[in-house]
Amino acid sequence: MNFNHGKIHRCLFLLMAFLLIAGCNSERKVRVIKLAHVLDTQHPVHKAMVYMADRVVEKSNGTMRVDIYPGGQLGGERDLIELLQIGSLAMTKVSAAPLEAFVPEMKLFGIPYVFRDDEQRWKVLNGDIGKKLLLAGEPFFLRGMCYYDAGSRSFYTKEMPVNTPVDLEGLKIRVMKSITAVKMVQALGGAATPIPWGELYTSLQQGVVDGAENNLPTFYLSRHYEVCKYFSLDEHTAIPDILLMSTVVWKSLSKQQQIWLQEAVDESVGYQNKLWQEASEEALNAVQKAGVEVIYPDKSPFHESVKEMHDSFRGTSIHRLLNEIKDIQ
Repeated sequence: MNFNHGKIHRCLFLLMAFLLIAGCNSERKVRVIKLAHVLDTQHPVHKAMVYMADRVVEKSNGTMRVDIYPGGQLGGERDLIELLQIGSLAMTKVSAAPLEAFVPEMKLFGIPYVFRDDEQRWKVLNGDIGKKLLLAGEPFFLRGMCYYDAGSRSFYTKEMPVNTPVDLEGLKIRVMKSITAVKMVQALGGAATPIPWGELYTSLQQGVVDGAENNLPTFYLSRHYEVCKYFSLDEHTAIPDILLMSTVVWKSLSKQQQIWLQEAVDESVGYQNKLWQEASEEALNAVQKAGVEVIYPDKSPFHESVKEMHDSFRGTSIHRLLNEIKDIQ
């Protein structure tokens, strides 16, 4: 009797140990991809990445997982790009603007009035030019996975509206840390002032800068409309957001894992585009209700002001890309 009890206890112990080990092994088989970015959790791009993460779990039957760290928890955009390069972080979302410091071809998106309209812009992004640009960062250990819609960037100011480039003269305008963004504001007559995103609200409040430039949803979600009461829809640039992956981490995935991940990313693009349209309409209505004057300026003077900037790229690969884009109908 005692023998049987002892045998049963040993069997139960061995069974529990086996299940525990099996559970640990199962847990070890889950491939965790860490993704960090600087956006608010209400932002359409964050929501799209959450959608992507859900699809990864579904496609991989739970053997892959994407953990997302929003709101700059792991650093600013440049910090996150550098973490990708050494493989300490798997993925991030950045604007194409700061990416130009790592991938020179990304300067293309910071040049004002490159695209005639949204239709042409998406033909470029989804076509050969867009695909080549996504992979242009691979020598720098950065693999572009997709473009997310970030609309068009326009000027917003505290004290006076911007109806023409002349209105920008003497104004300190915050820009991203991008040489092209600095040159763009200078070409339009403003004084470009690079300031980290996290410091911009206070900088506007304290008069460090007189205004900034961004898209409507970001203007709204950042609550910059509380300080700046003029938003001028000059739509000077259309700089996409890019979902980036460390090539170090990408190459460590199996072929099947790469397929699951890329498919989930591609599906999240359509989801984000829909969210972006809804967010743009919501932001426009909300900031107007909050007392912001939305201006629809004649864009012709803005186009004229940046001709020299376009010409400054003559003889470069960027100029060749500009010409290729002009031919896309």
